[in-house]
Amino acid sequence: MSIAAGVVGVVAALLAATRWLRVSQREHYLANGCRSTAMRWLRARPLLNGTVLVVSVAAAVAGMLTEYPTSTVLLVVAAVAAAGFPLFMPLRGRTARLDPTRRLRTLAAAVLVLSTAVGGALSWATTPAAGPVAVAVLMPLLVDTSAAVLRPFEVRAADRFRHKAEGIIRSVSPRVVAITGSYGKTSTKEHVRELLGTNLDVVASPASWNNMAGLSRAVNEFLRPGTEVFVAEMGTYGPGEIRDLVAWLQPEVAVITAVGPVHLERMGNLAAITRAKAEILAGARHAVLGVDSPELSELAETVDPATTLWRCGSRGQSGLDVEATAGPDGFAFRIHDHIIGPVTLPVGVHAANVACAVAVASALGLSPPQIEARLGSLQAAQHRAAAAVTPDGVIVIDDTFNSNPDGARAALQQLMTEVPEADRVVITPGMVELGPIQARENERLASEIAAAGCALVIVGRTNRRALLRGAGEAVTVANRDQAVAWVRDNLHPGDGVLWENDLPDHYP
Repeated sequence: MSIAAGVVGVVAALLAATRWLRVSQREHYLANGCRSTAMRWLRARPLLNGTVLVVSVAAAVAGMLTEYPTSTVLLVVAAVAAAGFPLFMPLRGRTARLDPTRRLRTLAAAVLVLSTAVGGALSWATTPAAGPVAVAVLMPLLVDTSAAVLRPFEVRAADRFRHKAEGIIRSVSPRVVAITGSYGKTSTKEHVRELLGTNLDVVASPASWNNMAGLSRAVNEFLRPGTEVFVAEMGTYGPGEIRDLVAWLQPEVAVITAVGPVHLERMGNLAAITRAKAEILAGARHAVLGVDSPELSELAETVDPATTLWRCGSRGQSGLDVEATAGPDGFAFRIHDHIIGPVTLPVGVHAANVACAVAVASALGLSPPQIEARLGSLQAAQHRAAAAVTPDGVIVIDDTFNSNPDGARAALQQLMTEVPEADRVVITPGMVELGPIQARENERLASEIAAAGCALVIVGRTNRRALLRGAGEAVTVANRDQAVAWVRDNLHPGDGVLWENDLPDHYP
């Protein structure tokens, strides 16, 4: 029986490793990625998953302290519970499966070494079957610990790609535009590329390649002799990350589009988010700030006088260098004393982001007529409030890359404008990484959806309770596939649906 318990423990450890290695990969190998994910599932199903967790830990400890045959039974129970925790999280994944990259293989090897050490010690100190069972129970912590230990080595391994990218930057010598922001950075990056494209040879970092590895790869793969401008999107999960990017890219123009509660869970407060974003300004000749955000309006007062400051906004503030103003024929943009437009912006293109892009183009030397000639060609970034009509005649607004309160409200208003009369539905798992305000903001969003006369379909359990409190009533589905089926069965030509945010399947 003790051999059987050991075998069950080994199988449970392998299953748990498969699950939590995938979670770590999806969480960008952060040192607390597995623990944070486990807590989300505990909050989503506290009774069920809390019971499974308590049973796995208690049975494992009791199994180490009791004698055969009771210990064997307890260890088997612990192993089975650990293999299943958290209940309902897919083992292999639907939205993204385990990808055996070099980094994943390295992490798996480190987890194996640590698991062998921990399991071996416990097997020696207690009973042989206890080791693999304990490893299965502790797997989220073992994966996180291994990721933390490997981080300095991964940084060092990435240095050779960064050094190569630095060399290319020096040899090609493009003018660098760096863009960050809690939201709007990808759209603004695309607008800058579109505005500059007919006058300059421009390369923009693709997709969301916005960290050290992504930007190094973008430079290494896409910069070529003759590239005049490199537009680099920069993201951050904490202090120092943007500073490290700026140190070697040395942007001439630095842009902060907005500051909001995105990643508040990781960074704690808006002041910390603002400081992390402000690292992009170091050494820049031009600072472009979206002062519709109060935090950036305050930051503008502290910008180095040697830096040319571009205050950009769409809310009629005083002292703007680039101002977007809505009128009956579209938006006009004032660049200092020059007015261009009006121009009709496509659905999903936000004037505040365009204002920042116009400032960048001006800082790089484009004239107002050159900018105006390109304004009409701007497009909404993919999955960011992009609108389309299905073959069945349903109007779809795809805002699935959105997870911030301001963007969600703008998308809701867009749905109201696009579908003024027919049935309107918002499908969402809610917003995440908002820290202590997450429940409140999701409840508020749901109440605004209800007040707008829209039906609400809640996907998953991550924010279900808060969304239900706000909406009063809603349709609940387990995953995106079920939501798609609901739309197919319930909406008709002329109806509209807003897909607001989308979460990977390691979220409950």
